[in-house]
Amino acid sequence: MTSQPAPGTPPPAGNTTATRDQVRGRVAPAHHVVRRTRIGGIWVAAALFAVVLLLLLIFILENGQSVSIGYFGAHGHLPLGVALLLAAVLGVLLVVIPGTARIIQLRITARRHRRLDASPPAAPHSAAAAPADHDSGASPPRPGGLDSRE
Repeated sequence: MTSQPAPGTPPPAGNTTATRDQVRGRVAPAHHVVRRTRIGGIWVAAALFAVVLLLLLIFILENGQSVSIGYFGAHGHLPLGVALLLAAVLGVLLVVIPGTARIIQLRITARRHRRLDASPPAAPHSAAAAPADHDSGASPPRPGGLDSRE
């Protein structure tokens, strides 16, 4: 036999998630939730950007030794920090440029598919409406996109 509390008595404090106000029938007022905004996100991004710029400035100032740089016959002297920063920026560009091209390609494809999905469906073609061309001697394409003429 299990022991259950008598009606009208509050449940034990450790075994439940109900608060005293909920047990007594009182409802706590709803808390106002402040949503994140775009301006708030920009503010956080600007603060992080400023910290990164400060760290880069410290890096460049601490690595001021002059180094000799040679690239495809061009030779020059740069501070070490500037040379490393320049190499990092060029490395980022090697990733960003093809990535941007791929994103643009995917957006164009998505726009094309949205346009096709939004257009009204075409009338079904009947066999009598489209005469078959049997004179060319070409076989129809094989399933899976494989063609015997390859």
